[in-house]
Amino acid sequence: MTIFLEWGAFCMTEKNVYVAGTWDLFHPGHVNILRESKKLGRVIVAVSTDELIEHVKGERPTMCLDERIEVLNACKYVDCVVIQEKILDIKQLKEMKVDIIVVGTDWVNKKNDGIDWLKENDGCIVYLPYTKGVSTTEIRERIRNGAKTINQRN
Repeated sequence: MTIFLEWGAFCMTEKNVYVAGTWDLFHPGHVNILRESKKLGRVIVAVSTDELIEHVKGERPTMCLDERIEVLNACKYVDCVVIQEKILDIKQLKEMKVDIIVVGTDWVNKKNDGIDWLKENDGCIVYLPYTKGVSTTEIRERIRNGAKTINQRN
């Protein structure tokens, strides 16, 4: 099953909800996706290793893995934090007994074995829109360019 959501449009309980990402430079977009994921059930946050991020994005995160885990563990919407060494790894999804994977709308046409496996096993993929005007990449660019403020969302 595939579901597209506007913020706050869907609610389920007692499901294991898997949300994976870099989680670097924690910002309101991260809070939004975790808040909406929590409405779906028990939130398992997968944090990509520094090496995986470097492999996928071509550069290491600003914050190291331990720092990103610490921030996520402090978030009230997060029930469990796990380390992700492979993007949406089927073995990890099975171990965590995942019912729902939450991803951004940029994943709509992306091929991924974990998403395919969950769909084949009656799981649900939920696509959430990104928070407009804020991203880790944008924040990094503002910092690199010497911006006096990073609070310039539209």
